Amino acid sequence: MRILIDTNVLISAALNPGGVPYQAYVKAVTYPNHGIICEQNVDEIKRVFNKKFPDKLSALDRFLATALMTLELVPMPTRERDLEVKVRDAADRPILRAAVEAGADILLTGDRDFLEAGIEHPSIVTPMTFISN
Repeated sequence: MRILIDTNVLISAALNPGGVPYQAYVKAVTYPNHGIICEQNVDEIKRVFNKKFPDKLSALDRFLATALMTLELVPMPTRERDLEVKVRDAADRPILRAAVEAGADILLTGDRDFLEAGIEHPSIVTPMTFISN
């Protein structure tokens, strides 16, 4: 399965290597799964760490260095999709667009704007649901 991992999962995984988001991240990048992130994920995670966790930038650098060896980094598509309007937060829509363009089966997130959007494909699941299946 192709799994696009949302920024909030990546941040949680980087900050807490023993937590559920980290376990979901590991499952997403482990065969037979194939983990995907998009350019916006990388930009967002760096922005959040610079603002909220400036003392943990070295941990982020280590996490990203390792993550980018196993994850596929996909570009941000510019063509909008009709499906996107189901996502309340317009800032999240490019993530969905990247998931669709990359052929993701699952969008792994804790973001309610995605979880409550009623989108069927890609499947939108929380880290807990993902590791439980």
